[in-house]
Amino acid sequence: MSMNNSSNVFLDTAPSHPNRFQVNVINESHENSVAADGNHDPPHYEETSFVDEAQNRLRISFRPGNQEIYDNFLQNGETAKTDASFHAYDSHTNTYYLQTFGHNTMDAVPKIDYYRNTGSISGAKMNRPSLYEIHEQLAKNVAVTPGSAERVANGDGMTGEEPPENKEEDPNAGTVKFGWVKGVLVRCMLNIWGVMLFIRLSWIVGEAGIGLGVIIICLAVTVTAITGLSTSAIATNGFVRGGGAYYLISRSLGPEFGGSIGLIFAFANAVAVAMYVVGFAETVVDLLAESNSMMVDKTNDIRIIGSITVVVLLGISVAGMEWEAKAQVILLVILLIAIANFFIGTVIPSNHEKKSRGFFNYQASIFAENFGPSFTEGEGFFSVFAIFFPAATGILAGANISGDLEDPQDAIPRGTMLAILITTVAYIGVAICVGACVVRDATGNVNDTIISGMSCNGSAACGLGYDFSRCLNQNCPYGLMNNFQVMSMVSGFGPLITAGIFSATLSSALASLVSAPKVFQALCKDNIYKALQFFAKGYGKNNEPIRGYILTFIIAMAFILIAELNTIAPIISNFFLASYALINFSCFHASYAKSPGWRPAYGIYNMWVSLFGAILCCAVMFVINWWAAVITYVIEFFLYIYVTYKKPDVNWGSSTQALSYVSALDNALELTTVEDHVKNFRPQCIVLTGGPMTRPALLDITHAFTKNSGLCICCEVYVGARKECVKEMNSGMVKKQAWLLKNKIKAFYAAVAADCFRDGVRSLLQASGLGRMKPNTMVIGFKKNWRKAPPAEIENYVGIIHDAFDFEIGVVIVRISQGFDISQVLQVQDELEKLEQERLALEATIKDNENEEGSGGIRGLFKKAGKLNITKQVPKKRQWH
Repeated sequence: MSMNNSSNVFLDTAPSHPNRFQVNVINESHENSVAADGNHDPPHYEETSFVDEAQNRLRISFRPGNQEIYDNFLQNGETAKTDASFHAYDSHTNTYYLQTFGHNTMDAVPKIDYYRNTGSISGAKMNRPSLYEIHEQLAKNVAVTPGSAERVANGDGMTGEEPPENKEEDPNAGTVKFGWVKGVLVRCMLNIWGVMLFIRLSWIVGEAGIGLGVIIICLAVTVTAITGLSTSAIATNGFVRGGGAYYLISRSLGPEFGGSIGLIFAFANAVAVAMYVVGFAETVVDLLAESNSMMVDKTNDIRIIGSITVVVLLGISVAGMEWEAKAQVILLVILLIAIANFFIGTVIPSNHEKKSRGFFNYQASIFAENFGPSFTEGEGFFSVFAIFFPAATGILAGANISGDLEDPQDAIPRGTMLAILITTVAYIGVAICVGACVVRDATGNVNDTIISGMSCNGSAACGLGYDFSRCLNQNCPYGLMNNFQVMSMVSGFGPLITAGIFSATLSSALASLVSAPKVFQALCKDNIYKALQFFAKGYGKNNEPIRGYILTFIIAMAFILIAELNTIAPIISNFFLASYALINFSCFHASYAKSPGWRPAYGIYNMWVSLFGAILCCAVMFVINWWAAVITYVIEFFLYIYVTYKKPDVNWGSSTQALSYVSALDNALELTTVEDHVKNFRPQCIVLTGGPMTRPALLDITHAFTKNSGLCICCEVYVGARKECVKEMNSGMVKKQAWLLKNKIKAFYAAVAADCFRDGVRSLLQASGLGRMKPNTMVIGFKKNWRKAPPAEIENYVGIIHDAFDFEIGVVIVRISQGFDISQVLQVQDELEKLEQERLALEATIKDNENEEGSGGIRGLFKKAGKLNITKQVPKKRQWH
C-alpha cells in the first residue's frame, strides 16, 4: 500500500525514498503563509530527520489553500524555526505543529516524564491529561487564546487555562554534572588500578609465570567485562537515576533483590574505605620505619594516620562532587606518571646493585624461564587467582554516581568498557614486562657473580653472570617471588612508584567514600527499609547525602581503629561479587522474560553470556573464600526474606513481573490442551455481588464451596448513561480489586456498563474467563422484593437465570433472611470517617494556632479553619442490582 501525495496537496518535492509515515511540519507565520500563497514554489528549508540514518522523513512545507484552518493559531506572529535552531526532537515548543497522513493535528511526541518511575516515591512525577479531559475540551467550542494550543499539545494544560504566572525554578539548575570521561572513565580506571598493580602483580607473575599470569588476568577481566556489558545493557534500557548498582538491580529484578543487595553493597563500599585507607597508612608507616620516625608503634601509627586521612577525604567529599572530581583527576595523573615511570625504567640499563637484586632489563632467557609456573608450597592457580581478582573490581565506580552524570545512558557503557580495556592492557603489559626483566629469586649480594671455572645451576641468572643457586635451599630477599617492591626497583625513579601507591589507595578510598552514601541515599529514598528514611534527605544543589557521608565516615573510622582487615576483606570482596552476579542475572532475566520494556540501546550483549557471567561470579566467590561466600549468601537471603515480608508499595515494572505474566500465559495455554474429567471438576463461579464490599456474605458463601481453589469472579453491572457509568466503573476498578487482596479473598473483579442489568450479565456470562478458566457456575442472590418490584425487574431477573442455562452455566441462588446488600452501612461508615478526618484536621489547626507565637487570636483560627475543605458531600444515589 502506498500513499500518493498530489502536487495540489503537498508542494514539497517527494523524497527519494517515499515513506508512508512521512511527517510534515506546518509553518505558523502569517506573513510566510501569505507569501506562500503567492509563490507556487515552496520555500527551501534544509531537511531534518529524527536520526542520522533516516533521511527525508521530516520536511518543512506549506499547505496553500488551507490557511483559514490555521487562522486561530497565527495570533502570535511567530515564524518557523530556521535550520540553525530547528531540532527534530523539539516537538514541545510553540513554533510548529505536525501534519501526519495529510491531516492537521496538534499531536506531540510523548513526554518521557509521563512514563517515568510511576511507581516510585522518589523523584518528581507528572500526570498526563486523561482521555475524558481531552474529550470534554474538544467538545467545547471555545476560542483559542495565544499560546494555549501549545500547552494542550504539550499536555501542560487545557485550552482556555491561564498560564501560571510564577513558574518554579528548575530544580536541576546549577547542579554539577559530569561527562563520561571525568564521571566514569577516570573513576573506573582509578578503582581498577589499585595497590595490587604495584606490590602484588610481580609476585603473581613469579608464582604463576607469565603464561598463567596472563590467563589469570584474562579470567578476571572476563568476569568484569561480562558484568560491564550487562551493566551497559541495563543502563541504556531506560532513564537512569542515582543509586548505581542498587538502581540497576532493583529496577530490573524488583525491590526484593535490589533492597537486599543495595544494603550490603553500600556497606561494602563503606568498609572498603577503611581497607584502602589502612593500605595507605601501612605504606606511610613502612616509610616512617625506614627513617626511624615512628610515632608510637606500628598498629597505633596506622590508626593515627588512617584517622587523619579519612577526615581529609571526608572534607573533600562534603565540599562537593566538583572538588572530589578534581582530586580524582590529579590522582589519575600521578598514577599514570607512576606507570609510565615503570615502563621507562625497564629500558634504562641496569647497574650492579639492581642486577644483584634480579633486574637485568629485557632478556629472552628470563622471559623463557619465567613463562611457566613455579608455585611455592601452599599456593596454586586458584589461590593466586583469589589474590589477584580484587584488583580487577571497581568497574561500578562510575555507575555508582549515575545521578551526577549528564547522560548516564551514554556515559556508563562508554566509560566503563573503555576503562576495562585500558586497565587490562596495562595489567598484561606490566606482567609481561616484569616477567621478562626480573628473575624469580635473587640474593641482593653484588659479590654473587660467576667466576670462571665455577659451576652454576643453569638458570637465566647464570647465563647473565650471577649465581643465585643458594636461593634453592634458603629464602632470598629479592626477586619476583620474594620482594613486593620490584616495581620500585625497576622504575626509573623509585619515589614515583610510592606516589603511585598513594594515588591508587587514596583514589579508591575517595571513590568508595562517595559511592557508599550515594547508593545508600537512593536505597533510603525508595523507602524499602522504613527505619532508614532519615538518610534519604539531601543537601545543596547536588542533593548531597551529608547524613550518608557521616554514617560512612563512622563505619570507616570503626574499621580503621581495628587496623586489621584481613578477616573482613574476603567478605567485602564477596559482597562486590554478589552485586556483579545479580547485575548479570538481571540482564539475563530481563531478556528471558521477553518484557516489552526491555529494549536496551546497547546491543553488544547476550542473555546466555550474562547468565554465564552470573554463574562465574558465584564460582569466583567460593574460589576466593568459601566461608565468606556462605556468609554473603546467608545475609542476602535474610534481607530478601525481610523485604518480601514487608512488601514495599512500589512498582518498577521489573522483569520478575514480566516473567510472571509469561509463565501465567504459558500455563493457561497449556491448560487448554488438558481434557475435562469429572475427578478434576472445580466450581468456577461468576458471582453477581456488585461491588465486592457491598455483598461480602454472598462472596463468603461462594468461597465455602470453592475452598479458595476455584476461579471466582465478582461482577458488577453499571446501568445508566454510558458516559457516567464508564467513568465510575474505571475509577473503582483498582480500589475494588485491592479490597479483595486486602481481605485475602482469591477472586477477580470485573465490571461492565450496559443499558440494562440483563444485558450486562449476559455479556459477563459470555466473555468472562480465559481458556479452561471460564465460569461454569453463576451465583446470584435471591430477589427479596420480588412481590413489590416492577414486572420489568422480575422479567430481567428470571431472564438472567434462563440466559445462564442457555450458556450451559449452572445457577446457585442464595437466600438469607436479612439480605446481602450492606451498601447503606458502608455509606454511613464513609461519612463517619470523613467527619473524623475533618475533626482531626480542625484539632490540628487549633493546636498549631495555640503554639504559634504572635498569632492573631481567634481571627487567625478562623482564617486557618477557612482554608480547610469542611464540606459534607451528598452521597450519590445508585441503583444496586
